Amino acid sequence: MKLFTMILLSVFLSKSCKSQTKNDLETAVLEYTANTRGFYQKITIQDQMVSVSKDRSGAEKPVATKISDKDWKELVAYFETINLDSLPTLKAPTQKRFHDGAAIADLKVTYKDKTYQTEAFDHGYPPEAIKKIVVKINSFAKKE
Repeated sequence: MKLFTMILLSVFLSKSCKSQTKNDLETAVLEYTANTRGFYQKITIQDQMVSVSKDRSGAEKPVATKISDKDWKELVAYFETINLDSLPTLKAPTQKRFHDGAAIADLKVTYKDKTYQTEAFDHGYPPEAIKKIVVKINSFAKKE
């Protein structure tokens, strides 16, 4: 009986520890923004819904669209690999935004009542650590 209890307790504790280490996209809000003088795009992802706004003033209300299960699973997998605490320290691989060669972009994640935001980087050239998720987020804007 003691052996059974120990095994059950070990399994229970190991499963709870694993679930705590992964980021949970269900409770997060992702905001990707890219802009220049003549271009603005804000992609917001929350609760398996995506909305894309091209109106800088915020007067236009973006329409939320449901993300397909396949795309959602892919997005969840990418989100689980991100170290949120490292987002503010990521370095941009290029500096095209300094001479109008690319739009200025950033990724903001609101997760468990805390906000994590990257430094500015070039739209289309994200830091390697977030490249997969940024490419996936941008794919939703191209579908419109």
